[in-house]
Amino acid sequence: MGVKLFSFVQFSSAAFRRTIFDGLSFGFLLAIALLVILKPGDEQMLDMKTNGFVFSGLFLVSVLISLILNKNGIRTLGEHIFEPDHKKGQQIETSWYYTLWGWQLVILLLVTFGVGLDKTRFSLNELLDEDGFDGAVRLFNGIFHPNFTLLPKAILNIVETIFMAFMATFLAIPLAFVLSFFCAKNIMKGPFLFSIYLFLRTLLNVTRSVEALIWAIIFSVWVGIGPFAGMLALMIHSVASLAKQYSEMVEAVSEGPIEGIQATGATQMQTIWYAIVPQVILPYVSFTMYRWDINVRMATIIGLVGGGGIGTMLIQYQGASYVARSWLYYLSDCSCRLDFGSILSSITFCPQVESLACDFDFLSFLSGFKIFFCC
Repeated sequence: MGVKLFSFVQFSSAAFRRTIFDGLSFGFLLAIALLVILKPGDEQMLDMKTNGFVFSGLFLVSVLISLILNKNGIRTLGEHIFEPDHKKGQQIETSWYYTLWGWQLVILLLVTFGVGLDKTRFSLNELLDEDGFDGAVRLFNGIFHPNFTLLPKAILNIVETIFMAFMATFLAIPLAFVLSFFCAKNIMKGPFLFSIYLFLRTLLNVTRSVEALIWAIIFSVWVGIGPFAGMLALMIHSVASLAKQYSEMVEAVSEGPIEGIQATGATQMQTIWYAIVPQVILPYVSFTMYRWDINVRMATIIGLVGGGGIGTMLIQYQGASYVARSWLYYLSDCSCRLDFGSILSSITFCPQVESLACDFDFLSFLSGFKIFFCC
């Protein structure tokens, strides 16, 4: 009875995923066709209530199309992807261009690529524009001619960034290691265990879908701005990502050692420890080192929102540069009396000019001393 129920759950899960996938893919194609035909304006595109009803209707129509096609033996892309193993063995091999699912895949990819070109406003003219290229050259020139007076502070922030990534990865390893076995389909067999598997995989997928940048904002509010918030953000994201990668390695292990250990009368825990763990330990180490590499790079980005490390230093100097440009724009057309030394001190970090105060035509001053503002 339990085996039949489990098989039914597996079949129902595959049919559900197939229907949802086909509903989204066919609905996407129908929605794009509708947009091309009707060419709605900006106001119509912002009408979320009407658009929600339209797209819901297209989704339901697409679900109905998927059910009718699969019922009549015409395999859709969703059926091809999520088809149960026992049904795959019964299928006759056919070239993709003789199948509906093959053309559905090709059309879906082409339409998605076309929409991507349109939404990203891809333009070779702008990419090859001479003025833009000259600006990029100036940026790279600045990279290869850095301000070495900032190097000591930058090194300290880089060390902080590396250890943020290290602690996030180190704390994520045991949690991800344990969760990986609960998220492996070949271990979580049976209705109850399979339900736990679905719940955990869904939870990890949702957690992983939230960018580390957003987690950094949340923890910056929770524990305050600094490296601790950045480390917690990276740890949460690392647990979700490593657990998924670890579990996929567990699902790919050879069944031979498992059957051999089970033949000796070993318990489930002993089977996992002596038959599965030895097979996955090296990939685990590889994935973990790669995750640390990812965390080092992500730590730089989350520093931009208060996560600490070199990213925080970058955003501070970017903000100072923005303030300088704003002052120049505001004051370039006026003549005034002000303590200009204090302003320069705050903008350019040059305290030696604090005592400077004068009457001047600011426009003339700028034309003669532009280089000073770039120090």
